[in-house]
Amino acid sequence: MERAVGHSRSSTALDLYILARGFGFEPNVSTLVLMLQAICSFKAFEVGQAFHGYLIRSGNMSLNSVQNSLLGAYADFSTSYSKSLFDEITPKDAISWTLMIKGYVKSGDSVLALELFKKMVSEDEVEVDGQMMVSVMKGCTVVRNIGIGKSVHAFVLIRALSYDIFVGNSLLDFYSKCGDVDSAVKAFSEMPEKNVVSWNSLLAGFVHNENYTDALAIYSLMEKSGFDVDEVTLVNLLQAFKLLGYLVHCKMIHCRVVRRGFESNDKVINSLIDSYAKCGKIELSWRTFCQLETPDIISWSTMISSFTYNGMPDEAIALYQEMQYNVEKPTQVALLNLLQACALSVEIRRSKWAHGHAVRIGFASDVVVGTAIIDMYSKCGAIDAARSAFDQISEKNVVSWSAMISAYGFNGLPHAALYLVPEMEAQGIRGNPVTTLSILSACCHGGLVKEGLTIFKEPETSYLKPEHYSCLVDLLARSGNLNDALDLITSTPSPVKSRASAWGALLSASRSYGNQKFTSSAISHVLELEPTSSAGYLLASNSYLAGGAWIDAARMRNMMKERGVEVVVGYSLIHVDDKSVTFSAGDRHPLYQMLAPVIEQLHSSMRISTAA
Repeated sequence: MERAVGHSRSSTALDLYILARGFGFEPNVSTLVLMLQAICSFKAFEVGQAFHGYLIRSGNMSLNSVQNSLLGAYADFSTSYSKSLFDEITPKDAISWTLMIKGYVKSGDSVLALELFKKMVSEDEVEVDGQMMVSVMKGCTVVRNIGIGKSVHAFVLIRALSYDIFVGNSLLDFYSKCGDVDSAVKAFSEMPEKNVVSWNSLLAGFVHNENYTDALAIYSLMEKSGFDVDEVTLVNLLQAFKLLGYLVHCKMIHCRVVRRGFESNDKVINSLIDSYAKCGKIELSWRTFCQLETPDIISWSTMISSFTYNGMPDEAIALYQEMQYNVEKPTQVALLNLLQACALSVEIRRSKWAHGHAVRIGFASDVVVGTAIIDMYSKCGAIDAARSAFDQISEKNVVSWSAMISAYGFNGLPHAALYLVPEMEAQGIRGNPVTTLSILSACCHGGLVKEGLTIFKEPETSYLKPEHYSCLVDLLARSGNLNDALDLITSTPSPVKSRASAWGALLSASRSYGNQKFTSSAISHVLELEPTSSAGYLLASNSYLAGGAWIDAARMRNMMKERGVEVVVGYSLIHVDDKSVTFSAGDRHPLYQMLAPVIEQLHSSMRISTAA
């Protein structure tokens, strides 16, 4: 029986026990503990209840090791059962408390876990160990309460548990996920012993908090300290490299993956697919994906998302359809990737197909999927379909309400967007920063200056961020209130002054209204803040052209070329034979000779209409 449990053959162990009992076998304490482990591994809840009854009848329930083993089994099934048993255990030792705290954390009741730990510290003289503190720190990580976590850290120091490497790694994970990287570094430096998990935890913390330069420095220090990287290290590095756009470094990691034999690790390969896509090398993503013998659902989803990210909705949708023949049922994430691809294609027939597919597989009423459907229809201009999808969401949250408000604003219905706000509040849902941004954007699209200012000045909007100020600057500038827009930029916190979008809105409006007063100042700020973006140079050049400054306009174009700034070309998109076809200025389409006369005729008709 012990061998069966050790080899993860729990059902075999249970069968052997039943057979032995039939021959009159009387189990000892070790056997009882083994059986409880088998029940836990086999997830046989009803068998566990029956075994609990046997333990009571046989008089073995008073044994502390048996009580804790049964508590551990119940903790995996139901916290209510485990709590009832926990209350009956007398006296409780460190294992009893640890199992109950761990059970709460595992079931998502981290607040109850921390309350139980507090009760234990204040009421019971229990010798706390590292295993218990690891569970407590996991609870702190889940609730993201930096104050409680630091109190627990102090407790760890007082009880001299900081030497435990598992406790130290849990502290690193907690501080990193709570965004307190400085405390994570301090905890790391105080660890008397470190392993590869310690280094990975700190590396992940830097990446998670977007400190990519420090992340690469930690990786270099890790190698110098003699620690060999594992698959977790490589995934963290790829996360940093893709966001920095370091394609060569991603290829170097790929080489190391091959040398270390990690090609069979799905998480590493999926990270590679995603990294190549984020660096704009979709062909390398596709090649990596095709090398997988049997892609899992995450691999399929990652490749579909990669196509969408690189502006290839047709390929993304086709791959999703191929995936359906290879997986039993798509996941919610895969479906969300499909909806994003349909939103990018802005083709209503495909979008309706995707919506119907979501209904058939039972995800349409889910708030996350429903919100993505709203966004998809909004991008297609089908506002009635977006509203219908919104009404079908069974339990709406602030994200779905914000998406619907944004959809109305995006489609030129600012008043409908504003009418939705009191309706949302009547349902007991308060807006968040995204909701406020959606409302301000709707006012901006509709030129509702008064309403936008009212929203901006409400006391509930004390959480305003730079993007909210930029949106209001755009609203004021579009409506011709250029002086007010400039005053808002210069009188607000420094993060707003450092946003190119605010100065760009002012520059664009100055050109539209023929006001050259702010042009030079706005241009200098836009180019200083976004020196690698083509939008600023083109906007500056067009502004100079509008004012007749031909030499300055040419200077902007030449500066862009000298700095190697690539132009992001705008395009028009139409659908031909169920495929998305894009047209940019200067394109020479194969059918150009046939299309040119039609375009010229359209231009002539527009001139006639204008003259009339």
